Amino acid sequence: MRTLALCSTLLGLARTAAAADPLPEGDAGIAAQYPGDAGIGDDPAVIFADDFEGYADASELGGNWTAAVYQPEGVRIATEPGNVFGGAQALEFTVPQQDAELSNAVDRTVSPELDVMHLRFYSKFMSPYDIVGSSHNGGMIASHYFIDGQATPGVPADGTNKWLVNVENWRGEAETASPGLLNIYIYHPEQRSEYGDHFWSDGTITPYDPDPPPDYFGPDFIPRDNIIPPLDEWHCYELMVQANTPGQRDGRIAFWYDGMLAGDFGNLRLRDVPELTIDRFGLAFHIGTNPDAEQKKWYDNVVAATAYIGPVYGGGGNDSGGGSSGGGGSDGGGSGGGADGSGGGGDSGGASFGGDAGETGTAGGSDSGAGADGGGAASGDDASSGCGCRSDGVRASWLTLLLLGARRRRRR
Repeated sequence: MRTLALCSTLLGLARTAAAADPLPEGDAGIAAQYPGDAGIGDDPAVIFADDFEGYADASELGGNWTAAVYQPEGVRIATEPGNVFGGAQALEFTVPQQDAELSNAVDRTVSPELDVMHLRFYSKFMSPYDIVGSSHNGGMIASHYFIDGQATPGVPADGTNKWLVNVENWRGEAETASPGLLNIYIYHPEQRSEYGDHFWSDGTITPYDPDPPPDYFGPDFIPRDNIIPPLDEWHCYELMVQANTPGQRDGRIAFWYDGMLAGDFGNLRLRDVPELTIDRFGLAFHIGTNPDAEQKKWYDNVVAATAYIGPVYGGGGNDSGGGSSGGGGSDGGGSGGGADGSGGGGDSGGASFGGDAGETGTAGGSDSGAGADGGGAASGDDASSGCGCRSDGVRASWLTLLLLGARRRRRR
C-alpha cells in the first residue's frame, strides 16, 4: 500500500491508494452469454435492458424510462436500417437548428439504489456533425443529482449532496475533429469549479490546470490514448461507476469503447455519506447552442447491470440480421422477446486519436434554458437549468504504429 498526503484543495483528506483490480474487456462480460443480447434482461446481474424493439412509437418510452423522457418532440423510434444497430428499431434524438440550449434525454430511476453500476449502449452520431462547446451526448449514472425531476447544474458536489458521471464526447474548439474527444464529465466533491470536471483518458483533468497531483488516480493509473469516434458509425460504449466507501478513496470510474478499456480512474472520492447511492441513469443528447444545422444521434441495445457487460456477442450488428434482447429488463421493465441468432457487434471503423493541432480554448460558458446534464426541464416546463461546462485545456494523445501511447501536450 502507498500513502500520500494531498494538498489543501482535497480538504486535508489523506489518501491511501491500493492496487486496483484489473477490469475485464472484450467478450468477458455478461453479453457473451446471450448472443445478440437475446434474453439478456433475464440475467440476475442485469437491472434493465432495452433494444427499443417493443415500441409502437416514442410516446410509449415512459413505460420503461421511468424517470423522464425529455423533449418528446425531439425523440423518435427510428426504423431505417442505417439508423438501427440491431433488430428493426432504435432510439433517435434530434436537436433543431437554434441558438437556444436543448436537451433530449431518456432517464430511469434505480430501485433499490446501488453502489456499483455498469451502463452499456450502442450509439451513432450523424454526419456531418459540427458542435463546438457545451454538449452532453452519451450515458449518465448519477446519485441524487436530480431534485423533483430537475437537474442541478452549477451546484457543486460536496460529498453529501450529489454526484454525477457522464461518458460523452467534448469538442472545445473547431480544430478538433467531430464529435470530439471521449471523456468522463463529472460532478464530485473535488471538482474545480461550480460546474463539472472532465477526466481524460490520458490522465488530464480540466478545466483549469490540466495536471492533477501525482497519483491522483492511484499509483496504478495507466494513461491511455484519447479517442475521437468516427461519425455515422455504430460503436459500443460502457460506463462503470463504483461509489467509494465513505471516508476511503476506493471509488472508481471506467469506460470502454468497443470492448476496449479506454479510461480507468481509481482512488476517487465521490461521497462522504453512505446515502449517496446510484438512483438514476440515462441517455442524452444535449447541445448548448446549435446555430448551423439540425443534429441527430441514435442509441440502441442498452443494458444496465451490476457487473461488466461487454459488446453484443455474435458479430455483425444490423448487417447480419441483428439479434435483440427486447425492451425492458427487470426492475419494472420486463425482459421482452427478441430475435434468436447472431446480432450486434457493430460496424466499427477505427477510431481517431486526439492529436496536438491547434490551441485548446474555452467553450460552453454558462448554459441556461431547458434541459442540461442529461436531462432538464421537460418540454413545456418553465424551470431552467444548464451545464455551463467549460474546458480550459485538453492534453490529447497521438497513436502511431511505431510508438503506441506517445503523447504530445496541447498548447493552452
